[in-house]
Amino acid sequence: MTQPPPPPSQPPGPPPGQPPNQPPGQPAGGGFGLSKEPQQPAGGYGTPPPPQNQPYGYPQTPPQSPPAEPGYGSPQTPPQAPPPAEPGYGYPQTAPQNVPAGQPAYSYPQQGAPGQLGYSAPTQPMAAQPAGASAGGGGLLNKTQLQIVIAACLAIVLIIGGGFWYSSTKDDGGKQDQAGNSSGGTDGGKDGKGGEEQAAPDGPGTEKAPADTASKVAFQLPLPPRIDVTGVPGSWVTDKAYVKTGVNTIEAYDAANGSKLWTLPMPGQVCAASRHLTDDKNKTAVVFEAKKRAKGDKGYPPCSEVGVVDLTAGKLLWSKSVTGGSSGDEKARFDQVTISGNTVAAGDLSGSAAFDLTTGAVRWKPTVDAEQCRDIGYGGGKALIAVRRCGSYDAPSVTVQALNPENGTPLSSFKMPDGLEDARVVSSDPLVVAADVGDTGSFGISDFFSIDIKTGKLRARIAAPGDKYLARCSASDGVEGCQFVVVGNDRIYLPTEEHEGTGESYSRTNEIVAFDLATGKAVSGRADAGNGYHSLPLRMDGGNIIAYKWPPYDKGGQVVSINGATLKETVLLVNPADKTVRDAETSFVETGSEYHFENGRLFIADDTLSEPGTDSSSSTKYLAISFGPKG
Repeated sequence: MTQPPPPPSQPPGPPPGQPPNQPPGQPAGGGFGLSKEPQQPAGGYGTPPPPQNQPYGYPQTPPQSPPAEPGYGSPQTPPQAPPPAEPGYGYPQTAPQNVPAGQPAYSYPQQGAPGQLGYSAPTQPMAAQPAGASAGGGGLLNKTQLQIVIAACLAIVLIIGGGFWYSSTKDDGGKQDQAGNSSGGTDGGKDGKGGEEQAAPDGPGTEKAPADTASKVAFQLPLPPRIDVTGVPGSWVTDKAYVKTGVNTIEAYDAANGSKLWTLPMPGQVCAASRHLTDDKNKTAVVFEAKKRAKGDKGYPPCSEVGVVDLTAGKLLWSKSVTGGSSGDEKARFDQVTISGNTVAAGDLSGSAAFDLTTGAVRWKPTVDAEQCRDIGYGGGKALIAVRRCGSYDAPSVTVQALNPENGTPLSSFKMPDGLEDARVVSSDPLVVAADVGDTGSFGISDFFSIDIKTGKLRARIAAPGDKYLARCSASDGVEGCQFVVVGNDRIYLPTEEHEGTGESYSRTNEIVAFDLATGKAVSGRADAGNGYHSLPLRMDGGNIIAYKWPPYDKGGQVVSINGATLKETVLLVNPADKTVRDAETSFVETGSEYHFENGRLFIADDTLSEPGTDSSSSTKYLAISFGPKG
């Protein structure tokens, strides 16, 4: 992964009235106010939003006003209401009807005044009185006209005052999908019976707002000694511990105070780590080098060893290497690893292998057939998904396959568009894949593909280029290397690119919006980050989205829970606004860091460390930082 430039020096010293806790063994001088690894460049990232009134996608189809009632004894064709105004930025839209056959529709949010629903109140013209109507008929027509006027006024009140709108399409079986604009104070999240929050389809989450959301710095971890630019991928949170890779080690810390629980020496440096844990949150898988690096070595040892780590006991339960694939008689190399059920699967461009999680027995080895087909990597979790590449480098083809994790037999296959070199698995079940179709360079994404895991058929294709959305897929992080995009409730949740906020501060902000995985259509509603913040989805919590809100210059970051049905936001954690604390929090590179929020605690860590001596000598940098409740 390419390293960003080092950050500017920051003032030393701990925050006033709040000395950070130092874990055992941390050198003196490791207090706050000192920058860490490369800092986020000023002004955010990505391209600026499009100019005003330039739509991202296609025009929106508004909810239809009720037709005018015909006059007594004289049927009439009701006049049509004029089209509404364009919706504001970030407000999802209903798909057009003239998309190409077989190509599900999609949309982008549009720019406009934040907080504005983007609808003008539809007006209903009064029905004309037919020629020759009797006096009695005219009286009835006047009554009808009055009813129409009343209905139109009621519609205005509902649209403007309610802050939400209803949509019903034949694609969802006629079910109405209600979602509220989080900035509008809607009560769309109530079920109408007891005033309780409307639960998302995947159920309520476990993360609850504390009585006091203000946080404190729980601990920070010092940088380990190193001789070069060093990858330290992998961090996990168990019921009691925060576990982080170091240089030739994996170490566990008490999740509440950062005290050292155990250290696991590794034969060599960790190259890749699974994002998934076993169901009991007790084990995970890693890929590592067979021996330690030495200063002056012309080349690094290959990442050939696959192993399973017991995160409670701090033990390497087993490690294995295999031969085959493009490596021939030499050890196969791996640059990614994942877990699904009782299977550990490791991948690389040279081919992939799988192991029994309990025993380490080899289930299959890397192979390359006559058509130059090989699995280049896997997505894990609820299902095991292979990304398979065939053909030459100049003319590749990519297929996504659901596998039987016991033996690697394909259960279904979906061929990706021609010309792709790879694809990224965002979710294994429901199966969602990201790809950069046409090599746009939009941070590894141009489209998301929703695929039926049983049949291998395309459900929907959703366009989401990187200059419109903040989801990112790194080319160096393998098949599961996507950030800031989550899947739940049979929807995909995406953060929009930053755009101008409101007020006189010229601050920037963004929203989280959703798309239906069955239809590809945008779901009504949005979750506004608020002026100066931008929201980054981290994971699902039941049917809710856990999101981190990157802070403005004068406040600390936040963690929020967003109801997956209503997009209503609940604040879970608010970090200190003190400048030294905020500088430490934001010194981590946004798209190169690992974020976890578990049991009311936030953990941020680096996955790559710069070469020593390249930073300011007056700076103290950190491997990881944690925020927790004050109590």
